[in-house]
Amino acid sequence: MAESKGVHLLPPLSPLSSYINTEKLQFYIMGVLELENPFSESQTLDFLRDVFLPINTRFSSKILTDEKGVQRWKKIDTIPENHLIIPKLSPSSEDQELYDEQVHDYLAKINLKPFPEHLSPWDVHLLTYPTTNAKTTLVFNLHHALGDGYSIMGALFSIFKSSANPNHPLRFPTASSRMNEVKSNYSRISGLVTKAKNTLSDFTKNVLGAYILADGETVIRSTTPRVEYEPISITSVTISMDYIRDIRSKVGGTVNDITTGWISYGLHLYMKKLGEFGDGSSRCTALVVMNMRMYKGFKSIEAMLKANIWGNHFGLLSVSLPPFVSDDMEKVDPLDYIVQAKEEMLRKANSFGAYFTSKLLGYMGKVTGPEGPANFIYSNVRNKSIMISNMCGPVEKAAVAGNPLKGFYFIIPGMPQSLTFTIVSYMGKLRLVTTSEKGFIDAKLMNSCMKEAFQKMYSAACGENPVMD
Repeated sequence: MAESKGVHLLPPLSPLSSYINTEKLQFYIMGVLELENPFSESQTLDFLRDVFLPINTRFSSKILTDEKGVQRWKKIDTIPENHLIIPKLSPSSEDQELYDEQVHDYLAKINLKPFPEHLSPWDVHLLTYPTTNAKTTLVFNLHHALGDGYSIMGALFSIFKSSANPNHPLRFPTASSRMNEVKSNYSRISGLVTKAKNTLSDFTKNVLGAYILADGETVIRSTTPRVEYEPISITSVTISMDYIRDIRSKVGGTVNDITTGWISYGLHLYMKKLGEFGDGSSRCTALVVMNMRMYKGFKSIEAMLKANIWGNHFGLLSVSLPPFVSDDMEKVDPLDYIVQAKEEMLRKANSFGAYFTSKLLGYMGKVTGPEGPANFIYSNVRNKSIMISNMCGPVEKAAVAGNPLKGFYFIIPGMPQSLTFTIVSYMGKLRLVTTSEKGFIDAKLMNSCMKEAFQKMYSAACGENPVMD
């Protein structure tokens, strides 16, 4: 779409936002809020009009393209009614009281529908059907060009109130960033030579990963063309953050180290149960979404929110997962997965590979336009087996327009992979959400393997079995 009158004066999309809004690449963010009480249509519209839209002008802007192909934001009159969708769900049985399956099936279909070009690229879905986790489910479906997870979810939490004390802002956990650790303890961790070596190695792998290096086809990675448009399944596992702290006290590392090791072990259990043969020679790589704001020195979530660094400030780290050796699965030490993840993530933190890759994308965009970087990112993601993204939520119960928030999670539709993992913490709980290609990944078995993996890891570290939701 092109509109010529004065369009060159409108603010352009950031380079990264323009890359993920192309014919080749379309990323979305879907935030799912599980409310304790019923939430009506009028309450939702009031919230959108009076609270949500004023957060940022991007929510009342549409994307247009000028005569030179530059994507820009144009402010428009945004009517909340045009963005609110209230679906009608049918029970699977006459006596059904809960709609968990129907809600999950509905969420899985949202990502298949593009946004109208004449509207701002977001919508909200109000599901007034009770589930195991909520009386009402409120779904924010937004184009990733609007901003990354820390922009959007952070903005939402900045307007949510504490359920216990609405006059006080929500409290967040202290961000545990190895990036800050590396910067402040540089001389103790490594020398300049090691950092340069790691940077060169990571940068080279990032470039080759888009063109040559690709993970093999396995039971967790299909070769389905345009897999991002395939139907998906959504499952989740919830554990206490106290269990994470217990494991950290035994093996050290960060929460990211433990969750990466947990996912790796769960994947191997899944591959073993489906009869996958592995001799350790095949490559299995995860793309870990990195909050690039940490390069700017922010050490807490509150500081990032106060600085109001809106937009897309994320990078993608290529993390090698432990090799799969099917014959060793019966005797493997589950904690070895955490140790290996910790070593890999420490090496990645002691590297500027992601930073220089983002610079490469910038130079590429100046030469080819957004389609060049979009193709690079798409190939890099497609050639990896999985993606992992995480976000820290409040440590206390939040309320949405006075309605207590029982839980929340997010997924990232549009990823050209068969399997992605998103992780959120909220009120002392950690939730691992699996989004998988329907018909290729056995979603129930995968969820069962993730539960089994954590149980075995916790038992190996602490000598007892955890209680899991």
